[in-house]
Amino acid sequence: MRTLFFKSPSPSPSNSPSRSATQPSSPRRSFSDSLMEENIEIAQTLITQWDSDSSSYTNISSLFHDDRQEARLYLKSVKDLQSAMQHFLSSQDSSAEKLIIAQNLMQSAMKRLEKEFYQILSANREYLDAETVSSRSSKASARSSVSDLESESEDESRATTESFSAEEQISTIAMSDLKSIADCMISSGYGKECVRIYKIIRKSIVDEGLYLLGVEKLSLSQVQKMDWQVLETKIKNWLSAVKVAVKTLFYAERLLCEQVFAASDSIAESCFNEISKEAAMTLFGFPELVGKCKKLSSEKMFRILDLYQAVSDLWPEIKSIFSFESTSAVRSLAVNSLIKLGEAVRTMLMDFESAIQKDSSKTPVPAGGVHPLTRYVMNYISFLADYSEILGDIVVDWPLKISTPLPEAYFGCYDAEESPISIRLAWLVLVLLCKLDGKAELYKDVALSYLFLANNLQYVVVKVRGSNLKYLLGEYWVEKHESKVKQYAANYERMGWSKVFASLPEDPTAQISSDQAKSYFKRFNAAFEEAYRKQTSWVVPDPKLRDELKVSVAKKLVPVYREFYEKHRVGLKRECGEDSLVRYAPENLDNYLSDLLYGAANGGSVSSFSSSSSSSSNSHGRQGR
Repeated sequence: MRTLFFKSPSPSPSNSPSRSATQPSSPRRSFSDSLMEENIEIAQTLITQWDSDSSSYTNISSLFHDDRQEARLYLKSVKDLQSAMQHFLSSQDSSAEKLIIAQNLMQSAMKRLEKEFYQILSANREYLDAETVSSRSSKASARSSVSDLESESEDESRATTESFSAEEQISTIAMSDLKSIADCMISSGYGKECVRIYKIIRKSIVDEGLYLLGVEKLSLSQVQKMDWQVLETKIKNWLSAVKVAVKTLFYAERLLCEQVFAASDSIAESCFNEISKEAAMTLFGFPELVGKCKKLSSEKMFRILDLYQAVSDLWPEIKSIFSFESTSAVRSLAVNSLIKLGEAVRTMLMDFESAIQKDSSKTPVPAGGVHPLTRYVMNYISFLADYSEILGDIVVDWPLKISTPLPEAYFGCYDAEESPISIRLAWLVLVLLCKLDGKAELYKDVALSYLFLANNLQYVVVKVRGSNLKYLLGEYWVEKHESKVKQYAANYERMGWSKVFASLPEDPTAQISSDQAKSYFKRFNAAFEEAYRKQTSWVVPDPKLRDELKVSVAKKLVPVYREFYEKHRVGLKRECGEDSLVRYAPENLDNYLSDLLYGAANGGSVSSFSSSSSSSSNSHGRQGR
């Protein structure tokens, strides 16, 4: 009930003393005193109405949910009440009774607002989730932030939220209400109560969010004891979770803190730190623990690189979201996880190089094919090339220490110092090629050893051309090693077919005796059959290289043999009455050569055709086999 104050009747002019008299006049209330008292009365009516202890209805209902217009008035009345208290405190003539009334009202109002704050936070958990808050924020970033409830009109509220989804509209209203209550409580000196509730509820939401993403707190001993399959599963899960955690969960939580506690940067920082720090330390502690593991073999390299890349890619967001001084430990842990993962990668690279050098297999690869070591190393290195940017960061301060510089053929004019990862990968390839040189010596047949080198180097070159290695090693490197493949192929041809080439006369059309012709045919038959027997079991897995080798041999052999064959076959038949010495028509040679280098004698032995040599000769060769 409003208290009324009445003025005393003024004395009549005849009886009243003059203004200059020294008698003191009665005290009068100032205009501001009257206004402040009225503010207290208005506040008393509204605050008492919503006093949680005054009725069961107000105890269970929500001011901000039931009547938003009245909620605006409530906040305004609290603000006016605060002004009145400040006025009476500064006034020398203020009544202690009025201050006590105002103070009691303020406590009741804060109790109500504290309850409203808790109800809004609790009732809107699903609408104040990370995805909704971050989505709402991205849409609102082009416009000014949501105005607080006190100054926001219905039209303004509608205009602000009309472009949002239903969930985003609810989220926007809840954030606005929370901000209005927080502003009011902080300005009234009750920020601590507001912050306490906020921290408890929001921390539980962040912790739950991280748990639902599958991130759990682990110790180094737990990680060390895990089987690799279990640890790899956790790494995969972490890789799926970290982007969501950083870009949605923690990002949205910081946005919400800054929105709700816009009135105080220090409070916003304190809330975000206490809500998010523990969860963030758990999140970024995992890759650091993995990096510290002592049992990581080179096969695990790529999962470690995935972890490194995930943290590295998210570093700008981590640095921005956890930019507060109070959250510096989170930034430090993220950096330290990169350091530990980088150290693990460097160790695995050294172990990988050592494993190549220590390979001690002494059994030659059957048929001169591609060595398992070549396949493993080149597949491994080609996968490493996909991580060239990350690896470049890791090895930039880790120079390759070798006694002599890499040959110029590895880079040509390329400035390798600008790409330490190119140097590192080129060195690994060179270590492999040197190892293959040693394994080629295991073959007793020199031609087969050259075929082995050609096969393996061809595999290396094809892998380089078909992967990101071609950008790291460069076209010059590829061309140089393609030339080396041709050298090995030429050596194989020279050693494997020299006897066959030498079995024919230098001038196949020269006039020679029939005995000499018989001798040449016999020598050719023996040399060709020996080469054929060997090389039907040899293999060239690369179709292009295989065809090039056979075409090259055919070009050198078939034309010379055809000239010799056509020059002397008729004479031998007339003299001997048979052409048993002439086993192969020129067309036959192409068919036989096509059998070669498939790794199995799928064309049969040459001798199996000798029984039908006469018909072969008469028909000028078997046309199809």
